[in-house]
Amino acid sequence: MDNVLIQSTHKQLQAANRILVVSHIRPDGDAVGSLLALGLALQSVGKDVQMVLSDGVPRDFRHLKGSDKVLTWPQGDFDYIAVVDCSDLERTGSALNGYSIPDLNIDHHPTNLNYARLNLVESDAVATAEMLSGYLPQFGLPITKPIAEALLTGLITDTIGFRTVNMTPKALRVAADLMETGVDLPALYQRTLLSRSLNAVRYWGVGLSKISANGRLVWTTLTLEDRQQVGYPGRDDADLINVLSTIEDTDIALILIEQTDERIKVSWRSKPGFDVSQIALNFGGGGHKTAAGAEIDGSLKEVQSKVLNMTQSLLSKSSN
Repeated sequence: MDNVLIQSTHKQLQAANRILVVSHIRPDGDAVGSLLALGLALQSVGKDVQMVLSDGVPRDFRHLKGSDKVLTWPQGDFDYIAVVDCSDLERTGSALNGYSIPDLNIDHHPTNLNYARLNLVESDAVATAEMLSGYLPQFGLPITKPIAEALLTGLITDTIGFRTVNMTPKALRVAADLMETGVDLPALYQRTLLSRSLNAVRYWGVGLSKISANGRLVWTTLTLEDRQQVGYPGRDDADLINVLSTIEDTDIALILIEQTDERIKVSWRSKPGFDVSQIALNFGGGGHKTAAGAEIDGSLKEVQSKVLNMTQSLLSKSSN
């Protein structure tokens, strides 16, 4: 990353007093971890910080220090706004409604739209948390044990336990350095990646019972009724997409989750060589080559037809 940008960000953060830090809707571990790490680090040097997630902190990450201080909407005015782990402003939900253009955008998604006054975007980083692990010291901010735990949460969740295709030696070294602060990696791994609520597992059961396949493409759906039937509290897929992606002889897996009667969340996972981020971009979404998502207006039936056609087209072109 350009040292001039780093230095500019450092100076601006030093000068700011009241800071708003936000991330994306349906926050994952990298969103929560990055938000908490930056927010707690800024608070530790005397800044007045509000941390905001429109959908709040998911149950799986409420053990992290500072998670109880995260708001679902900002209160008051700010002289600096930072957005972390978010490729476009729409994905912040209502968190920035009525506020000006963000001052800072820190993200690792290749489809990032560079929407802030300063954009620190590194698409080769495995997680925004990896970037912040290097940036915080350069910003004159500490990495205490609670901050390291938040950052390590972002690293292990976005790499699904260090096993995504974009893993690097650098990311492993970052994880080792964070562990040096005293973070219990096995306990964190168990809590964030392995533990599931009974309702989440029942939700998986509904989705798994509806799996369909066409050649090397597999998919399933989760409706509003499914969610209500099992009592699952979130609007996501409880990470079911990562189960679908493990199915043998599959190049692309996708899942469609009803948000409302006329809005569908779609998540794609693919093997190397199949760039699903380009499909997501066509639907106004984004992400990485092998992991992407989009929210699409329309009924489940309509969206499913469009998404499957475009995804199947990508498979057909790639196999030629």
